[in-house]
Amino acid sequence: MIGLMEAVLTRDTTRARLLQAAFGEIYRHGFQAAGLSAILRDTGLTKGALYHYFPSKRALGLAVIDEVIQGRLAEMIFRPLEGAGDPYGVLLALLGQRLQTVDDETATWGCPLNNLTQEMSPIDADFREHLSAILARWQGVVQAALERAQAQGRVRAGLDCEAASLFLVAAWEGCWGVAKTRQSVSVFRQCLGELCDYVQGLAASP
Repeated sequence: MIGLMEAVLTRDTTRARLLQAAFGEIYRHGFQAAGLSAILRDTGLTKGALYHYFPSKRALGLAVIDEVIQGRLAEMIFRPLEGAGDPYGVLLALLGQRLQTVDDETATWGCPLNNLTQEMSPIDADFREHLSAILARWQGVVQAALERAQAQGRVRAGLDCEAASLFLVAAWEGCWGVAKTRQSVSVFRQCLGELCDYVQGLAASP
């Protein structure tokens, strides 16, 4: 039994190493330019080991979307909002936290989700479907948070939560894209600051 558990842990660890290395390579160079040789060099694994877990580079890229990128968003945004007793306050806090923690990497590399959306959605239906699913989940989480805040009297009663959540997600991703194009942290802060003002404006009248 111990030997079986060790084998499972080793397998999971190896797969996770491949996913993290692939994420870094795709983030820096894009999916199409990402090199399997660089991923193998970073992990110290063989090509045979890679293909044991992922039958193709495309399968590896889709797993990066579903597991790494979505996992990061779940940790940073989805779960905090889903479990929030005060969803409106948590939403504002998440935006404020991002304003405080933004660094040069934001401007240099942009958002991993946004990068792949721009690169792969026009040319690959499977990538588009997986990326769209994350954006739909993000919007759904924000919409549910706004609806709960509305029921609590924290957000104004007449707000269209579906439209507001779509705009919020689109604007958040747009901040990344503009900052990357301009290579400017200050541009990101300015854009996200305006988004914070928008969310603050959703509050119910005292």
